[in-house]
Amino acid sequence: MLLTALCLTFIVFWLTNLYPNLEKLAKTQGNFRMSDEAVASYLDKNGYLQPLPVKFGQWIGVLPGWIHEEEGVVTGRCFAADTPEPDRPRFCGVLQGDWGVSTVFKDEVGTIVATRLGLTGKLMFAVMLVMVPMALIVGVLAGMREGSKLDRSLSTFSIASTATPEYVSGVIFIAVFASSAFGLKWFKGSATSAMENATFENFTLPVLTISLYGMGYIARMTRASMTEVMTAQYIRTARLKGVKFSDIVLKHALRNALIAPFTVIMLQFPWLLNGVVIVETLFNYKGFGWLLVQAASNNDIELLLAVSVVSVFVVLVTQLISDIGYVYLNPRIRIA
Repeated sequence: MLLTALCLTFIVFWLTNLYPNLEKLAKTQGNFRMSDEAVASYLDKNGYLQPLPVKFGQWIGVLPGWIHEEEGVVTGRCFAADTPEPDRPRFCGVLQGDWGVSTVFKDEVGTIVATRLGLTGKLMFAVMLVMVPMALIVGVLAGMREGSKLDRSLSTFSIASTATPEYVSGVIFIAVFASSAFGLKWFKGSATSAMENATFENFTLPVLTISLYGMGYIARMTRASMTEVMTAQYIRTARLKGVKFSDIVLKHALRNALIAPFTVIMLQFPWLLNGVVIVETLFNYKGFGWLLVQAASNNDIELLLAVSVVSVFVVLVTQLISDIGYVYLNPRIRIA
């Protein structure tokens, strides 16, 4: 995990620190009519022209930050110009909890990311509460009797929901339930207002948009697992003993059928980070996905790096939890 996180972080750091991005940053902070010499001077003063491994080490916090002195004024990565010399720290990177300052929002990157991640966490929690139970119910009902009309109907619904992207279903939901085109106007609240006070009116559409797309995949995996379990020998034995079909499903088949979907459910968290980018932008819900779009479109390097690191961390941790949880759910698997 550490090696993967380090490699992915370095790749993102390298891409964001390409010279065209740095040149755009300099002109954004200065003016777009800056000459090439002025751009180079700005980048040199702010430590951007150092070798890439050195800059990466400073950003991580394992190398001392850059120091620049001009006309008797000393500035550095880790301190301001008016900081007394005894109070100037040498190291200021991710390991020290210093994520830098956003050039767009003019605030600490760590504070911004924590706030937006909390808003997205609220959205993801609501999505999981809706998506997982509904997907499991659909999958179990479809897998109980393979080939039946109910199985075919629910499987068709699952495939259709998975095949419909969020930017399509989201626009359809807005047109049908929130605009005057169809005269319904069931959901009048704005998703932006849900950031402070989430209600049924302003939070339903973004939750439903994300849930519908992920529900189909979990339901199909649950259905496949349920179908396999229902043909197992111990299920046939229970049927021959005259055990009620409902007891067979609930007491014998369901527990074993949910082992495989557990891994799929845990892997939905990395996907949700991608899904919220579209949905939060579409519904103007200013969470983590919206922040990623803002950082990328405005070339906010420090903020973009922080968002990328958090995304990598979430993906790796959820996969680790998935692997460990699968071992405990399935006694046949042991870690040597």
